[in-house]
Amino acid sequence: MPVNAVGMGGGWPAVVPPSAQATPSFAEALRQAVEKLNETQLRADRALAQFLTGEIQDVHQVVLAMEEARLAMQLAVQVRNRIVEAYQELSRMQI
Repeated sequence: MPVNAVGMGGGWPAVVPPSAQATPSFAEALRQAVEKLNETQLRADRALAQFLTGEIQDVHQVVLAMEEARLAMQLAVQVRNRIVEAYQELSRMQI
């Protein structure tokens, strides 16, 4: 049985580091998340206003929009709390 030499070209794909443009920065990701949260809140506000003015008859649509906005806000608050906890933990570390 022939034994092949061990080398780097043995069929493994080359590891290519991801480009800086492939992944957004933390600030960009945070900005996009806040924009999505704001859009969700505005959508719920519009649905409620349309229901109150009689443009929407289905209360189910309004409740869904309001609940989606509430859950999105809860998620944002929990993420913020985790970030604050992480920052506090880092500030307590001794150098």
